[in-house]
Amino acid sequence: MRNQKSESLFERSKKIVPGGVHSPVRAFKGVGGTPVFIQSARGAELEDVDSHRYVDFCMSWGPLMLGHQDPEVLESVQAALHRGWSFGTAEPYSLELAELMTQTIPWLQKVRFVNSGTEAVMAALRVARAATGRSKILKFDGCYHGHVDSMLVKAGSGLAEMASPDSAGVSAQVASETLVVPLDDLAQLRQVFELHGKEIAAVIVEPIPANNGLLLQRPEFLSELSKLAKKAGSLVIFDEVITGFRMAWGGVAEKSGVVPDLVTYGKVIGGGFPVGAYGGRADLMDWVAPSGPVYQAGTLSANPIAMTAGLATLKKIRRENFYSTLESRTEVLAQEIEKMGQKAGIPLKVQRAASLFWCIFGKIQTEDGFVRHPGQIPEEHKGIYSKVFHSLLDQGVYLAPSAFEVSFLSRAHQEEHYNRLTEALGRALGKI
Repeated sequence: MRNQKSESLFERSKKIVPGGVHSPVRAFKGVGGTPVFIQSARGAELEDVDSHRYVDFCMSWGPLMLGHQDPEVLESVQAALHRGWSFGTAEPYSLELAELMTQTIPWLQKVRFVNSGTEAVMAALRVARAATGRSKILKFDGCYHGHVDSMLVKAGSGLAEMASPDSAGVSAQVASETLVVPLDDLAQLRQVFELHGKEIAAVIVEPIPANNGLLLQRPEFLSELSKLAKKAGSLVIFDEVITGFRMAWGGVAEKSGVVPDLVTYGKVIGGGFPVGAYGGRADLMDWVAPSGPVYQAGTLSANPIAMTAGLATLKKIRRENFYSTLESRTEVLAQEIEKMGQKAGIPLKVQRAASLFWCIFGKIQTEDGFVRHPGQIPEEHKGIYSKVFHSLLDQGVYLAPSAFEVSFLSRAHQEEHYNRLTEALGRALGKI
């Protein structure tokens, strides 16, 4: 009866909402059990409808670098509400945010705001096809680019074959325009360009995939990807919906030195509000209507409340520049988590990148000890994670309800929050 109100709400919701939730992973299907219904949040903590409090390491799946209800962002949003919350017209707030982004990121010459990362990817692919006059897109197994039809595909039986649908409702014809190759496999990447290079409009990649585990990619893989695409006349699209402005101000592109032709953003640029964006080279973005023939529109795009929240968030991040602080805290936390695994005699590795981290349970069978593509994830990982997740939840620590989603630190997390995680984890692993 610990979560009586959450269970009651979930039963009600299942009667009128598919699976009882508005995004699949919220249903706890990957870990089992009933989802907790959150009613409020502040700083680094959540509170559910049964009045249980949790340290939050999910952080709304990444955008809340400042934590929940940061006072400066809250004040900006409250002021914006008094000005009006939807205009459907040109307004100055998106302009200020666009200027901040384009003036500080060299490869982002022009930008268009949308409402989600999925929408941003959809539009970027359309621009790439229009600008190159080609139809095929190359993606990688283990990268997630939203629920765009052409991105919900899986690899065929060989590189000479097209991808096949990975979701009901995606036609074989749409899937046939997408090529899928493994991550961290330069031989197959080169081979697919030899076979299909002249047909590929763009290569799209999460430069650090963070939706199927935190799959750290070698710099040489991204560099070679860029070189092969350029040689073939294909564009490079970096999907930085999660990593943009979180890995660094310029995302993985800044860290790696690999410059994309187009880039998609989300998460942080909305400060927790539903915002996405795509941008890049001016000559490519000028294909977008009303400048060019690539149509893309949205009634709520560049919503004044969301633009104000994003601007306040980015201004504070840029002013305080706490990237190195968060990264060092993540490193220390990762070391402490791994110590808990050693103490319990359970193989546990933490892969991290800036303020993102992912706990891997089980023995990793790779030469360098890193998981770089989904096939390297230990078989026992999911089962162990599910047990750990529920133990931590009962102890007031909230991780993503999926063994393959990553965790995030924010500026609001303090030493007490880290200690609560490691202590709870120690008890959970002790029981296992």
